[in-house]
Amino acid sequence: MAERVGIVSMRENPLTLVGNEVKVGDEAPDFVVLANDLSPVRFSSFRGKVCVLSSVPSLDTPVCNAQTRRLDHEAERLGTDVAILTISMDLPFAQKRWSDAARMNRVQTLSDHRDASFGTSYGLLIKELRLLARALLLIDRDGVIRYIQLVREITDEPHYEPVLSALSELT
Repeated sequence: MAERVGIVSMRENPLTLVGNEVKVGDEAPDFVVLANDLSPVRFSSFRGKVCVLSSVPSLDTPVCNAQTRRLDHEAERLGTDVAILTISMDLPFAQKRWSDAARMNRVQTLSDHRDASFGTSYGLLIKELRLLARALLLIDRDGVIRYIQLVREITDEPHYEPVLSALSELT
C-alpha cells in the first residue's frame, strides 16, 4: 500500500499517510464505514447527492468538534440534495454520544474504525496513530472529486470558505 511521509504533521512532527492519494477530477472511490447503529454505510449509496466528506482525527478533540459543528451550522442553508459526512476512527458508540450531545442536525457521523476503508481509499490514514488526517473533500452528484483540502497541521482547523464556495457552485 502506498505511503506518503511528511504531507501532514502533528505539532510539527511529520506523519505518514497510508493509502491511495486522490486528486481533483478523480472518480471518488467507494468505501464502507459504520453508522452510529453499527450498520454498514456504502459511500456509493449517496450517488446523486453532492457530498462533503469531512475527515477528522477524533470528535473528542476541540478542533474536530469545532469543524463538525461549523459544517452542521453551514448545512442549515443547504438543500436536502447535499450530504455532509464526518468520518473518523472513533467507535460508533462514541460518535453517537457526541452527536447527541452536540445536537447535530445535518451532519452524519460515520466510523472508519473497523476496516479503515475510507482512510486507505483516500490516502488519509495516519500510520503512526491509526487516525484519519484532517481533510475536506467535495464530491459532485456524479461521484467526481471537485475539491480537496488536506490540512497540513492536523491540530489546525481547515479553511471553510474555499469548500463552501466550491459547494455553492455545485448546488
